Amino acid sequence: MRPIHVFRDLPEVIVLSAGDYVFRKDEPGKTMYLVIEGEIDLLAGTKVVETATEGAFIGEMALIEEAPRSASARARTTARVFPIDLARFNSLVQETPSFALDLLQTLARRLRRTTAKIARAKA
Repeated sequence: MRPIHVFRDLPEVIVLSAGDYVFRKDEPGKTMYLVIEGEIDLLAGTKVVETATEGAFIGEMALIEEAPRSASARARTTARVFPIDLARFNSLVQETPSFALDLLQTLARRLRRTTAKIARAKA
């Protein structure tokens, strides 16, 4: 479980209303986010491919790859997210190895779910 409480009350936390975008597809990806509370839909076009909830990382691929966003993220509900830029990301990886493991687990779960969806669609 991610230590959300460490980030919960920091001044950098961004408060979103339902319908607000955290980021949009094809934008430069300079920041990833930790969902502190609420629900964030990850969108491929207009299709919701996943809903991120408390403790989930979003936007990590663009930060790691230094590539444009591959999807959009929009608040489904009122939500709070904590931004993690590259400098903070590098610091967290160095100072808290479990952070890197949490991130890798997030990526692995998403890849497994996507693979399962593709397999079901072909069946």
